[in-house]
Amino acid sequence: MGVTVLQEDRKFKILAAVINQYIMTGEPVSSKTIASMPDIRVSPATIRNDMALLEELGYLEQPHTSAGRIPTYKGYQVYIDKLMPEYALSDEDKQMLDDVLNEVEVPTADALIENASKVLAELTNCAAVAKNAAPKFSVITKVEVIPTGKRMYVLLMVTSSGDIKNKVCRLEFDLTNEQLDFFTSYLSENLEGISIESLSEQTMNDLVTAMGTYVVTLTPLLKGLYDIAADFNNTDVVVSGEKNLLARQDIDTGQIVKFLEHKEEVVKLLDDSFGDLQVVFGEDGNFVIENASMIVSKIKKGEKTAGTLGVIGPMRINYAKIIPYVEYLTERITEMISDDETDDFPGDNIKLLPDKD
Repeated sequence: MGVTVLQEDRKFKILAAVINQYIMTGEPVSSKTIASMPDIRVSPATIRNDMALLEELGYLEQPHTSAGRIPTYKGYQVYIDKLMPEYALSDEDKQMLDDVLNEVEVPTADALIENASKVLAELTNCAAVAKNAAPKFSVITKVEVIPTGKRMYVLLMVTSSGDIKNKVCRLEFDLTNEQLDFFTSYLSENLEGISIESLSEQTMNDLVTAMGTYVVTLTPLLKGLYDIAADFNNTDVVVSGEKNLLARQDIDTGQIVKFLEHKEEVVKLLDDSFGDLQVVFGEDGNFVIENASMIVSKIKKGEKTAGTLGVIGPMRINYAKIIPYVEYLTERITEMISDDETDDFPGDNIKLLPDKD
């Protein structure tokens, strides 16, 4: 039994050595290269046998008969789960990442995730993907209609998470004081205090019905409100550093462009990821970039997922260094957007806009 354990340990030590070397050089790794490493104290013949067995087990593959071995998806997965060296961010690394997040004047989830995405792309020389789901869980704290000129009005909405969106609306006629007061009073009484998530199409239809005889005059404002609600509920993906991937020779440029163009597939991939951190490879479902990997980490608010941050790069990236960057940023954003909040999202148990007869 002890011999078997030692043999298993040795094989996985050799697997780790192969992957570490391949990450550094991008070239197939030979048994001779592994035998020259000071911490590998077995004969070249034993290394060859172990590498052949690792190939049979699906952890390594040989691109050419005369070449050395390279890791497979399966090999990378066991490496990430069990074998890669631990890398702790230095105090300087952490301070640098904190400084990037602290640059945000109003620390909304949108702004924090955008900054984190940009710095990840820069640090990793890969592409960073980010999705913010926090706004739709927020509560509307203010809705205003502001006259700005002849027949011009700005519709303004503010949420409990600090997000602000506005829409400029051009009307056919200037509103009378009565019409403006009616509209603003209705919005204040029926929308302030409800969750963004509850601003459904049905809610908008109810609002149209409630306008009665004013509906024709107020139609541009109603459409503006609908656009703002859709914008808040839109959890589109932000991609930073696409040029980093397009400049690489080891990933198919066409596959990169096709994948990033179909944002709905990227959203699905981010939504389907599980756990706090996950690494997916080019053979996994919706991730269709061959010879590539995607590191995905969740941003939380209470018990819910408020966003996702990830890195797309070649399969041959320094996971031991990049994963701590991703983990630290998601942990810090989670802390920052959860400060002074309860474990539940505001608005989970508040009144919704009532149905109209």
